[in-house]
Amino acid sequence: MKHMNYFLGSAFLLFMTGTSYGCNLNAHTKSKTTLVTQSTTEKPSEQYVKIALLLDTSNSMDGLINQAKAQLWDIVNEFTHAKCGTNVRPSLQIALYEYGNDNLSPREGYIRQVLGFSNDLDEISEKLFSLTTNGGEEYCGQVIHTSLKQLDWGKNSDDLKMIFIAGNEPFTQGKLDYKDATTNAKEKDIIVNTIFCGNYEQGISTMWKSGATLTGGEYMAIDHNRQVVHINTPYDDVIIKLNSKLNGTYISYGAIGRQKKELQYAQDANAAELEEVVAVKRAVSKSSRLYKNSTWDLVDAAEDDESLIAELPQKDLPEELRGKSESEIKAYVKQKKAEREEIQKQIQELNAKREVYIAEHQKEETGELENAMLSAIKAQASKKNYTWDKK
Repeated sequence: MKHMNYFLGSAFLLFMTGTSYGCNLNAHTKSKTTLVTQSTTEKPSEQYVKIALLLDTSNSMDGLINQAKAQLWDIVNEFTHAKCGTNVRPSLQIALYEYGNDNLSPREGYIRQVLGFSNDLDEISEKLFSLTTNGGEEYCGQVIHTSLKQLDWGKNSDDLKMIFIAGNEPFTQGKLDYKDATTNAKEKDIIVNTIFCGNYEQGISTMWKSGATLTGGEYMAIDHNRQVVHINTPYDDVIIKLNSKLNGTYISYGAIGRQKKELQYAQDANAAELEEVVAVKRAVSKSSRLYKNSTWDLVDAAEDDESLIAELPQKDLPEELRGKSESEIKAYVKQKKAEREEIQKQIQELNAKREVYIAEHQKEETGELENAMLSAIKAQASKKNYTWDKK
């Protein structure tokens, strides 16, 4: 039963795999356009972890999708603490594909890109919740090949690049040989991790383990219909209330501002509908460095470039700021930023206490998954000079 405990939370993210490269230790995270020269080689200023999640959405996979929805925020919260080298905090990008669904085009191999690489956590959540299941043909080799071809994986050898593919039919289905697809992935320094939804030995006999081994990835077997176990804590209600206050610090602007703010609320509701604890984990994610909304929130945008405030036309401002002077708008943004930082600090402090409570009350069986997952993440990520801390 040990392998059954590797359910989608571990699959979804981060069995970081080893390569011969290390993090760019001299990189700076502030500017995405600045290049750092090391000897004669120029390297990007920011490190990325790029994860493509390929989910089987055929009839029997409702449990898999539900686990993915529930585990998203665990993944984000863990990765908040990742460091690349001495001081670089890597950015997380997630892409999403579905395959094996009769509603998809047979011409495309019953495969659809749901989302290209994105760091918009609300958008990622929205796309996960949009998935529905239906019977179909499941072509693992083809969906891997498609993700390699369509996604912008970048050329930085320091980035961590991973595919996680989950399903329950033989890995050999389809015209495109999975060995060719995984060989292509390995050439691009992309690790394929496989999650078989069923018996561990059956996954081996249907080549799911082989699909992972060819790139140095991890093979896992999960009970995709198993109920995700969460532990409630005395701090949950307070964190949820603070999340509501946190939403009040966002200042929408531009053509998509109002829509994005509505999406923020909608994903809060989606998390809460799954379970209260999932809403708590999402709130913790929203208090982290990985929850950035510069494209629609004036606080995050001004932190990147304060000159934006002077350039915005009145029609792109929210109602409460129209007719205000530039100095008044800056003062308002500064006030909301201070409020946000204080709320985020409170959430992080409460979450630290929450984690202690969970560790003290977690039964051995429910703790095995988390401990195994985090141990594998850190051990394998260390091969690219990644470390974890809570600072």
